[in-house]
Amino acid sequence: MAALRTAVYTLVFYGITVPFVMAALIGAVLGERPMHAVIHAWVAFHGHCARWILGIRTRVEGVIPEEQVFFAAKHQAMFETLDLLNRLDTPVPVLKKELTDIPAWGWLAHRYGGISVDRKGGAKTLRAMLKRTRAMVASGRSIVIFPEGTRVRPGTTPPLQSGFAGLYKMVGLPVVPVAVESGHVWPRDSWIKRPGTVTYRFFDPIPPGLDREEIERRVHEAINTLERG
Repeated sequence: MAALRTAVYTLVFYGITVPFVMAALIGAVLGERPMHAVIHAWVAFHGHCARWILGIRTRVEGVIPEEQVFFAAKHQAMFETLDLLNRLDTPVPVLKKELTDIPAWGWLAHRYGGISVDRKGGAKTLRAMLKRTRAMVASGRSIVIFPEGTRVRPGTTPPLQSGFAGLYKMVGLPVVPVAVESGHVWPRDSWIKRPGTVTYRFFDPIPPGLDREEIERRVHEAINTLERG
C-alpha cells in the first residue's frame, strides 16, 4: 500500500510541479511578490499531497519566532526543505551549489533569495556568498540552514559543518535550533514514503556573540533531541 501511495504521489506532485515551475518563472519576471506567491502555493500543494496521498501529518512543538532569526535545522528528508519555506514565512535558504545548478529550478532558487554554498569555490566565490548573505540579512528575512550539511539517517548525529559558526558570527542574529524527525516516514535510502508524523521542535533563541565551541555544542545538542537512535 505504501508503494502504491508513493507512486500516486510521485505522479501527482511532479506532474503538477511542471506548470508551477513555468508559473514561477513568469512570476519572477513580474517581480518578487508574484514569484513568492507561486512558490508558496507549490510548497503548500506539496504539503497537501504528503498529507492526503502519503498520510504524512506534521506536529510542531515550541514557538516559531516572528522576528528575524537564524534557523538551524536537522535534515533527514526532502520533506522539510519544502515544508519549512511555508512554515517559516519566506526564509532565505542556504543551499548546496549543486542544487542551484539545476536548470530553471536553480535560477528560481537564486531569485527567491537562496544563498549558494560552493565548498570547492575559491576566495572570489566566498566573497560573493558573503556579500549575498549580508544583503539577505539586510532585507529583514530570516535565514534557514541545515548545519550538518546534508540529509542524515535517523539516529545519526554528525558534527556541524565548519562554515556554520562563521555564518552565525557574520549574520549577528539569534539562532533558533530546530529538531526534525522525518526520516522514519521519508527514508533517505528508499523511494517509498510511509504514513506517520513529521515532528518539528523549535527551541528558544540562542543569542549572537557566543564562541564557536559554545554555539556548535548548543545547536548540535538541540537539533538532535528527537533522534530515535
